[in-house]
Amino acid sequence: MPTIYTQAESNVRKTYFYLFSFLLLIIAVGWAFSFYYNNSTILWFFVGFSLFLNFFSYFFSDKIILLANQAHPIKKEDNPELYRLVENLCIAAGLPLPQIYIINEVQPNAFATGRDANHAAVAVTRGLLEKLDRAELEGVIAHELSHIGNKDMLLQTIVVALVGVIAILSDIFYRMSWRSGFRRREERNNDMGVVLALISLFLLVLAPISANLLKLAISRKREFLADASGALLTRYPEGLALALEKIGSDQTPLRVANNSTAHLFISNPFKGQEAMNWVSKLFSTHPPIEERIKALREMDI
Repeated sequence: MPTIYTQAESNVRKTYFYLFSFLLLIIAVGWAFSFYYNNSTILWFFVGFSLFLNFFSYFFSDKIILLANQAHPIKKEDNPELYRLVENLCIAAGLPLPQIYIINEVQPNAFATGRDANHAAVAVTRGLLEKLDRAELEGVIAHELSHIGNKDMLLQTIVVALVGVIAILSDIFYRMSWRSGFRRREERNNDMGVVLALISLFLLVLAPISANLLKLAISRKREFLADASGALLTRYPEGLALALEKIGSDQTPLRVANNSTAHLFISNPFKGQEAMNWVSKLFSTHPPIEERIKALREMDI
């Protein structure tokens, strides 16, 4: 693997701390269930369910993401210029050729998905192909290939599933505890029911928020790294910087956009939501485009 990805290896190892935190959140919800109902089997069920979720995400999350964004595979004869561009960058990056998909949307955007370099896919919108020149398109594709080279895709696709399951489990626990909990508290006539109800409320509110913050922290960190790796791959940071300027200024909506997969795109598909205050940054799927462009133009290649 080229040297542009050597630093990525250590960064990926650090990022897996976030994934471990997700698993702890799931186990915490399971513990609350098992403690409340005095049944340790429930905890083991949650642990097993989280392992099954990881297995399912590993093999099928990329297919679900492509389907959810209405991405259609193309062959070389459908767009030979795009294929040649991707092939040339893959040769330079030392990566196998990913499957190439087109999303029939006017907004310029793109994302990469898949469990590893040998099972990867790059999806671009029709608007990206129409609105960017070759150097700019090359910068965007290099960015997405860098996600593959940096081994971001599996982590980010598993995160999508984990965030969803934490929200679902927290909601289930909340509903079950409050429907049956008050009755039990009346029967027992003690304060334990109140404590457990507060725990359920804590999990309902804070577990999904914490999960989303972890997901967003992962996404923002990986976007900066993919920008730098992509610029090193093309040896032309200005190409990606100009592409980000065009993508950021285009306010066309992306009809297939959804909150679960928004962080996978090179730019936030929900336009008009990139406010610059610190609270907005904390809950943003991407770093501000201005900061990314500034970092690219300060690179010394």
